Amino acid sequence: MPSPSPMPLICVAEGGDLPGQLSPVHRRWAETNGFAGQRGRILALPDANGGLAAFLFGVGGPDRPKLVTGLAGAALEPGDYALSGDLGDPTLAALGFRLGAYRYDRYRTPKSSPALALPHGADAAEVERLVEAAFLARDLVNTPANDLGPDEFETEIRAFATRHRMKVEAIVGDDLLTRNFPMIHAVGRAGPAAPRLLDLGWGQQGHPRITLVGKGVTFDTGGLDIKPASSMLLMKKDMGGAANILGLAHAIMDARLKVRLRVLIPVVENSISATAFRPGDVLHSRSGQTVEIGNTDAEGRLILADALTLADEESPELVVDMATLTGAARTALGPDLPALYSTDDGLARELMAMGLSSDDPLWQMPLWAPYQAMLASRIADVNHVTSGGYAGSITAALFLKRFVTAAKAWVHLDIFAWAPDSRPGRPYGGTDQGIRAVYGLLKQRYS
Repeated sequence: MPSPSPMPLICVAEGGDLPGQLSPVHRRWAETNGFAGQRGRILALPDANGGLAAFLFGVGGPDRPKLVTGLAGAALEPGDYALSGDLGDPTLAALGFRLGAYRYDRYRTPKSSPALALPHGADAAEVERLVEAAFLARDLVNTPANDLGPDEFETEIRAFATRHRMKVEAIVGDDLLTRNFPMIHAVGRAGPAAPRLLDLGWGQQGHPRITLVGKGVTFDTGGLDIKPASSMLLMKKDMGGAANILGLAHAIMDARLKVRLRVLIPVVENSISATAFRPGDVLHSRSGQTVEIGNTDAEGRLILADALTLADEESPELVVDMATLTGAARTALGPDLPALYSTDDGLARELMAMGLSSDDPLWQMPLWAPYQAMLASRIADVNHVTSGGYAGSITAALFLKRFVTAAKAWVHLDIFAWAPDSRPGRPYGGTDQGIRAVYGLLKQRYS
């Protein structure tokens, strides 16, 4: 017996004409129900027997998000669907639908997601790799810290490396001191599992070196400068930078881009115990700079600094780091728009344009050199936080910039990695940010 055909999902632009394939009865049905392509609205069209013939889906006006079909993927019941009508770029439409249909079911009875027949003209391989990249990042961010501490995260990273035939090395515990990663060790030494640095490699020797660095704090109590309970609720997502870096690495390798890829992920839990680092401590860094600790709740930049120093030692073509670094970035730009910093303004502009075209927006912020004075220390080379509350995201980026001196270009993304409200292609919860923008630019340069 042949399988039933996918249910048609007919995309309609707001203010446009209803599709020509609609019967007069369905046209009257749409008009009677006030359907005019309103963004995100779904209208079921009945058949002659009282069943379902199709759905109309409103994609909104000309300023609609590129992945608007994600609203349909999130709202529809499980089943098979086929897109038609005013769906725009078929690859982005299919991608949006699939991303919107994401569900995190590890701790509850699984529910099937709506499935999509690929629309004509869509790039199937591109859709699949970007869906896998996003779902990898989302699944990791959504996993609570009791099931994703440093040991478990290393296991996940090693499985990822095996899948992609990457070389992998882990530097764990006191070996971090022997190998000169003192700040990664200091931040993570109070945790129940040892701190570590994961170093992954892939690609051919002669290709341009691209290094990705991700903040991997599996849970952040704030350390001795402990967070209030309300601020700790989402701290399972403090490894969101590392999760998104892994998603980006997947897309790069799956597309077989002509790069020599290195991925560095410092993994720690910022906990409280007798061995915790303290406010006022002075830490030595891999670069040789000494760092006064102004607040133990600003731990992410410390572990990134040692990892960035290692990345910089090879003088790569490009270093990209991602980190759930500052609340100041969320205050300035909100949860949907990651802050972008770069030593190359042209590259930053390209990334913003690529992000807008793929509905993965970024916004460039300034590396305002005069604010470096806010990080002055009376007893060390630098303090890692400011004494006032000004320009928190900028000064964090300026602190990181001190550890990148040889790379041809550096990009820092201060991301949130969380969707507090569902929007096209991004259901509530852990989310991907920056993956499509950076991947799109690298694909353009290194295919």
